[in-house]
Amino acid sequence: MRVAVLGAGVTGLAAAWKLASGGHEVRVLEALPRIGGVVHSEATDGWLIERGPISFQESRPEITAAIRDLGLAAERIETGPLAENRYIARGGSLKALPAASSVTSFLSTPLLSMRSKLAVAGEATRKPLRRTEDVSVAELVRDHFTRDILETLVQPLIGGMYAGDAEKLSLQYAFPRIWAAERETGSLVKAAAEASRRRKAEGLPSPPPLISFRRGLQALPAALAARLPDGALVLGAEVKSAIRERGRSWKVGYVRAGKAAAYACDAVISALPAWSLARLELGTAGRHPLESLAGIAYAPVASLFFGYRRERVSHPLDGFGALVPPNEQRSALGVVFISSLFPDRAPAGHVALNVFAGGTLQPALAALGKAELVERVGADLRDLVGADGPPAFASHTLWPRAIPQYNLGYGRHLDAMARCEADHPGFLVGGCIRDGISLPECLLAGLRLAERAS
Repeated sequence: MRVAVLGAGVTGLAAAWKLASGGHEVRVLEALPRIGGVVHSEATDGWLIERGPISFQESRPEITAAIRDLGLAAERIETGPLAENRYIARGGSLKALPAASSVTSFLSTPLLSMRSKLAVAGEATRKPLRRTEDVSVAELVRDHFTRDILETLVQPLIGGMYAGDAEKLSLQYAFPRIWAAERETGSLVKAAAEASRRRKAEGLPSPPPLISFRRGLQALPAALAARLPDGALVLGAEVKSAIRERGRSWKVGYVRAGKAAAYACDAVISALPAWSLARLELGTAGRHPLESLAGIAYAPVASLFFGYRRERVSHPLDGFGALVPPNEQRSALGVVFISSLFPDRAPAGHVALNVFAGGTLQPALAALGKAELVERVGADLRDLVGADGPPAFASHTLWPRAIPQYNLGYGRHLDAMARCEADHPGFLVGGCIRDGISLPECLLAGLRLAERAS
């Protein structure tokens, strides 16, 4: 069977690898001159820069198996116990977040009011609730806990995960496990404890390990691409159409270096972003059945990598990093202590910090030029981690459409994708606009798409 895979991010490459391993012919068409999508690692002058995501959870046995089968086991590195420490900006400095597994830590934290602490304790008595309509993440938190918890803990977490707005994000689609937990268990506190017990009973670590690779996350898409047959990967190929030919065959039209080309195949797998799918001529010439996907909002994010001499940063950097609530009026969404998590991210005697800015709540910040953004974020780092003076090294990457927002009403987009597949047998859709935004979810989506196609 011949399969066209649209997009060479992690989802598309995983699907192509799985299909090629099964003896199928694949052609991966990618509009950019590089693979990996938002996964982009770069080594320069002793610094290892992550321009997109910086780590991911090895949350499923299928992910562990893929790492092994791709020959990445020796490259895999795992964060140590230090990563369990998390901070949050409060009143111009960093405060330790209470450990999720420690009741004493939670009860003693100065971050939350006594009312909020009592609300968490009382939440464990809630009964299952089968909502008839979707709600925002913010509404759920106010219902189960307090506004204090929403503003102090949840919105910063939403900013770190989605670069999104808790008032807009859909509970049902952005956090389907929490949606299901409320329906089945009622108490989110009890559901989290039960999920942890289940993982331990299955012999899985809880929480799942947080990992990267010695050469950075780029090692994952690079390993996937390296296992494709020669000629299977075509970069700089902008897909324009996927037209159904007589019988069950497809013809995928694309433009490369100004020249039109086509690939005839038996099935098409799309791991394209929403805006590309919206303008894709699909099924019949002149038809655009997924044009409604243009309505999917994306959060713009600026990713900044700062390097300092160690003595220039007074904070011990003894943790994963810190989140910054919107009410702190800072430019940074959050900061990751990347050189504390993984080795060889900075030259000897230096530390490295990944900072993210912008997002749904502050989109204009993401669009600022490098010099202005480095200055503004540098001021945040001076206050929050005691960074003295300008950085020894700074790098800046703008992702104008970084993360799709699973906002209220997102079900109509999922329905459109499902209808399209039903109306066009042999055309499959997956990836971050359908299967979840995290790197593990995108990898698993690719493996599932390959199984569906074959």
